Amino acid sequence: MCTVLRHRLPATLAVLALLVPAGCDAKEAPADAGSPAGSTAVGEPWYDEINPASADGAAGGADGPCPLPVTFPIAEGWQAETIELPDPTTAADPELAAEMIAIMALRGGATARCEVDGRGEGGGFLRVWATERDVPPRAALDAFLADTSTEQATEAQFRDVTADDLIGVEATWVSHNELLDEVRRSWATAVSTNGQSLLFVIQESLLTEHSDLLPAYRLAVQGLRTAG
Repeated sequence: MCTVLRHRLPATLAVLALLVPAGCDAKEAPADAGSPAGSTAVGEPWYDEINPASADGAAGGADGPCPLPVTFPIAEGWQAETIELPDPTTAADPELAAEMIAIMALRGGATARCEVDGRGEGGGFLRVWATERDVPPRAALDAFLADTSTEQATEAQFRDVTADDLIGVEATWVSHNELLDEVRRSWATAVSTNGQSLLFVIQESLLTEHSDLLPAYRLAVQGLRTAG
Protein backbone atom coordinates (compact mmCIF):
# COMPACT_ATOMS: atom_id res chain seq x y z
CA MET A 1 0.00 0.00 0.00
CA CYS A 2 1.25 3.49 -0.81
CA THR A 3 0.62 6.95 0.53
CA VAL A 4 0.09 9.56 -2.16
CA LEU A 5 1.06 12.86 -0.63
CA ARG A 6 -2.13 14.67 -1.52
CA HIS A 7 -3.84 12.82 1.36
CA ARG A 8 -1.65 14.54 3.99
CA LEU A 9 -1.44 18.10 5.38
CA PRO A 10 -5.05 18.86 4.45
CA ALA A 11 -4.80 22.61 4.01
CA THR A 12 -1.90 22.42 1.57
CA LEU A 13 -2.74 19.15 -0.10
CA ALA A 14 -6.29 20.11 -0.89
CA VAL A 15 -4.73 22.46 -3.42
CA LEU A 16 -2.36 19.77 -4.71
CA ALA A 17 -5.28 17.37 -5.12
CA LEU A 18 -6.77 19.85 -7.58
CA LEU A 19 -3.48 20.16 -9.42
CA VAL A 20 -2.43 16.51 -9.74
CA PRO A 21 -4.85 13.92 -11.11
CA ALA A 22 -5.40 10.84 -8.99
CA GLY A 23 -3.64 7.63 -10.19
CA CYS A 24 21.11 25.10 9.95
CA ASP A 25 19.49 28.07 11.30
CA ALA A 26 18.85 25.92 14.30
CA LYS A 27 20.57 27.22 17.41
CA GLU A 28 22.33 24.26 18.93
CA ALA A 29 22.11 23.86 22.69
CA PRO A 30 24.77 21.81 24.48
CA ALA A 31 23.95 18.13 24.54
CA ASP A 32 23.35 16.66 27.96
CA ALA A 33 26.63 15.30 29.27
CA GLY A 34 24.70 12.46 30.85
CA SER A 35 22.93 11.40 27.64
CA PRO A 36 25.39 9.42 25.51
CA ALA A 37 24.36 6.17 23.86
CA GLY A 38 23.24 3.70 26.48
CA SER A 39 22.26 6.18 29.22
CA THR A 40 18.94 7.81 30.04
CA ALA A 41 17.73 11.39 30.38
CA VAL A 42 14.49 11.75 32.33
CA GLY A 43 12.08 14.55 31.43
CA GLU A 44 12.27 17.21 28.78
CA PRO A 45 13.56 17.18 26.12
CA TRP A 46 14.36 13.45 25.69
CA TYR A 47 11.79 11.77 27.98
CA ASP A 48 13.78 8.54 28.14
CA GLU A 49 11.48 7.32 30.90
CA ILE A 50 8.81 6.66 28.24
CA ASN A 51 8.96 3.00 27.22
CA PRO A 52 8.61 1.67 23.68
CA ALA A 53 5.16 0.60 22.53
CA SER A 54 4.23 -3.02 21.87
CA ALA A 55 5.13 -4.16 18.37
CA ASP A 56 2.65 -5.40 15.79
CA GLY A 57 4.52 -6.08 12.57
CA ALA A 58 7.49 -4.48 10.88
CA ALA A 59 8.38 -2.28 7.92
CA GLY A 60 11.38 -1.87 5.66
CA GLY A 61 13.53 -4.46 4.01
CA ALA A 62 12.89 -5.67 0.50
CA ASP A 63 9.46 -7.22 0.97
CA GLY A 64 7.68 -5.31 3.75
CA PRO A 65 5.85 -2.00 3.69
CA CYS A 66 8.23 0.86 2.84
CA PRO A 67 11.17 -0.86 1.10
CA LEU A 68 14.31 0.36 2.85
CA PRO A 69 17.83 -0.94 3.59
CA VAL A 70 16.73 -1.35 7.23
CA THR A 71 13.82 -2.96 9.04
CA PHE A 72 12.01 -1.54 12.06
CA PRO A 73 9.08 -2.64 14.24
CA ILE A 74 5.72 -0.89 14.02
CA ALA A 75 3.62 -0.08 17.08
CA GLU A 76 0.29 -1.77 17.54
CA GLY A 77 -2.41 0.11 15.64
CA TRP A 78 0.06 2.08 13.48
CA GLN A 79 0.18 1.54 9.71
CA ALA A 80 3.26 1.92 7.47
CA GLU A 81 2.90 3.02 3.87
CA THR A 82 5.34 3.99 1.15
CA ILE A 83 5.19 7.65 0.16
CA GLU A 84 4.73 8.06 -3.58
CA LEU A 85 5.23 11.49 -5.06
CA PRO A 86 2.72 12.51 -7.75
CA ASP A 87 4.17 13.55 -11.10
CA PRO A 88 3.96 17.37 -11.24
CA THR A 89 4.19 17.37 -15.03
CA THR A 90 0.65 15.93 -15.19
CA ALA A 91 -0.79 18.77 -13.12
CA ALA A 92 -2.79 21.70 -14.43
CA ASP A 93 -0.04 23.94 -13.03
CA PRO A 94 3.19 21.87 -13.03
CA GLU A 95 5.31 24.61 -11.49
CA LEU A 96 2.98 25.11 -8.53
CA ALA A 97 2.59 21.35 -8.07
CA ALA A 98 6.37 20.91 -8.01
CA GLU A 99 6.71 23.65 -5.41
CA MET A 100 4.11 22.06 -3.16
CA ILE A 101 5.66 18.60 -3.49
CA ALA A 102 8.99 20.13 -2.48
CA ILE A 103 7.42 21.67 0.62
CA MET A 104 5.85 18.38 1.69
CA ALA A 105 8.40 15.76 0.74
CA LEU A 106 11.81 17.41 0.34
CA ARG A 107 13.77 18.91 3.20
CA GLY A 108 17.44 19.61 3.69
CA GLY A 109 18.50 17.29 0.90
CA ALA A 110 16.35 14.42 2.21
CA THR A 111 13.25 12.92 0.58
CA ALA A 112 10.27 11.46 2.46
CA ARG A 113 10.08 7.72 1.72
CA CYS A 114 7.78 6.21 4.32
CA GLU A 115 4.98 7.29 6.63
CA VAL A 116 3.76 5.38 9.66
CA ASP A 117 0.27 6.59 10.55
CA GLY A 118 -0.72 6.40 14.21
CA ARG A 119 -3.81 8.59 14.19
CA GLY A 120 -6.03 5.61 14.92
CA GLU A 121 -4.19 5.17 18.23
CA GLY A 122 -4.16 8.85 19.14
CA GLY A 123 -0.69 9.42 17.73
CA GLY A 124 0.53 11.32 14.74
CA PHE A 125 2.96 10.38 11.99
CA LEU A 126 6.41 8.85 12.03
CA ARG A 127 8.11 9.69 8.75
CA VAL A 128 11.27 8.21 7.28
CA TRP A 129 13.44 10.46 5.12
CA ALA A 130 16.37 9.33 2.97
CA THR A 131 19.39 11.42 1.96
CA GLU A 132 21.59 11.13 -1.07
CA ARG A 133 24.65 8.93 -0.73
CA ASP A 134 27.70 9.80 1.40
CA VAL A 135 25.84 12.06 3.84
CA PRO A 136 26.69 11.11 7.46
CA PRO A 137 23.93 11.15 10.12
CA ARG A 138 24.94 14.38 11.89
CA ALA A 139 25.31 16.26 8.61
CA ALA A 140 21.91 14.95 7.51
CA LEU A 141 20.30 16.23 10.71
CA ASP A 142 22.08 19.59 10.46
CA ALA A 143 20.79 20.06 6.91
CA PHE A 144 17.28 18.93 7.87
CA LEU A 145 17.08 21.48 10.70
CA ALA A 146 18.68 24.24 8.66
CA ASP A 147 15.92 24.02 6.03
CA THR A 148 13.50 26.81 6.94
CA SER A 149 11.04 26.30 4.08
CA THR A 150 8.26 25.18 6.47
CA GLU A 151 9.57 25.84 9.98
CA GLN A 152 12.30 27.55 11.97
CA ALA A 153 14.09 25.07 14.26
CA THR A 154 15.54 26.30 17.56
CA GLU A 155 16.89 24.86 20.82
CA ALA A 156 18.43 21.87 19.03
CA GLN A 157 20.19 19.21 21.07
CA PHE A 158 22.04 16.14 19.80
CA ARG A 159 23.33 12.86 21.20
CA ASP A 160 24.92 9.68 19.85
CA VAL A 161 22.76 6.57 19.63
CA THR A 162 23.17 2.95 18.59
CA ALA A 163 20.69 0.31 17.46
CA ASP A 164 22.08 -3.17 16.94
CA ASP A 165 24.92 -2.65 14.42
CA LEU A 166 23.72 0.82 13.36
CA ILE A 167 25.42 3.92 14.73
CA GLY A 168 23.69 7.27 14.49
CA VAL A 169 22.73 10.59 16.02
CA GLU A 170 19.49 11.67 17.68
CA ALA A 171 18.22 15.24 17.72
CA THR A 172 15.39 17.12 19.37
CA TRP A 173 14.32 20.67 18.69
CA VAL A 174 11.48 23.17 18.99
CA SER A 175 10.05 24.79 15.90
CA HIS A 176 7.37 27.11 14.64
CA ASN A 177 5.47 25.80 11.63
CA GLU A 178 4.32 28.78 9.60
CA LEU A 179 2.02 26.70 7.42
CA LEU A 180 0.00 25.41 10.39
CA ASP A 181 0.87 28.29 12.78
CA GLU A 182 1.88 26.04 15.66
CA VAL A 183 4.86 25.54 17.95
CA ARG A 184 5.94 21.96 18.47
CA ARG A 185 8.80 19.76 19.63
CA SER A 186 10.30 17.19 17.31
CA TRP A 187 12.61 14.22 17.63
CA ALA A 188 14.67 12.53 14.93
CA THR A 189 17.16 9.69 14.75
CA ALA A 190 19.53 9.49 11.78
CA VAL A 191 21.47 6.32 11.01
CA SER A 192 23.91 5.51 8.24
CA THR A 193 23.24 2.44 6.13
CA ASN A 194 23.91 1.36 2.57
CA GLY A 195 25.89 4.53 1.90
CA GLN A 196 23.15 6.98 2.88
CA SER A 197 21.46 8.33 5.99
CA LEU A 198 17.88 7.55 7.00
CA LEU A 199 16.06 9.98 9.29
CA PHE A 200 13.19 8.80 11.49
CA VAL A 201 11.25 11.92 12.44
CA ILE A 202 8.26 12.47 14.70
CA GLN A 203 6.63 15.77 15.70
CA GLU A 204 4.15 17.03 18.23
CA SER A 205 1.08 18.90 17.00
CA LEU A 206 -1.99 20.63 18.36
CA LEU A 207 -3.58 17.21 18.82
CA THR A 208 -0.61 15.10 19.96
CA GLU A 209 1.90 15.35 22.79
CA HIS A 210 5.16 13.56 23.46
CA SER A 211 3.40 10.85 25.45
CA ASP A 212 1.29 10.01 22.37
CA LEU A 213 4.24 9.84 20.00
CA LEU A 214 7.37 8.67 21.75
CA PRO A 215 6.33 5.05 22.49
CA ALA A 216 5.98 4.30 18.75
CA TYR A 217 9.11 6.31 17.93
CA ARG A 218 11.17 4.55 20.59
CA LEU A 219 10.00 1.17 19.36
CA ALA A 220 10.99 1.96 15.78
CA VAL A 221 14.43 3.48 16.37
CA GLN A 222 15.48 1.07 19.10
CA GLY A 223 14.42 -1.85 16.91
CA LEU A 224 16.28 -0.72 13.78
CA ARG A 225 18.18 -3.52 12.06
CA THR A 226 20.11 -3.73 8.82
CA ALA A 227 17.98 -5.58 6.29
CA GLY A 228 19.48 -8.94 5.43
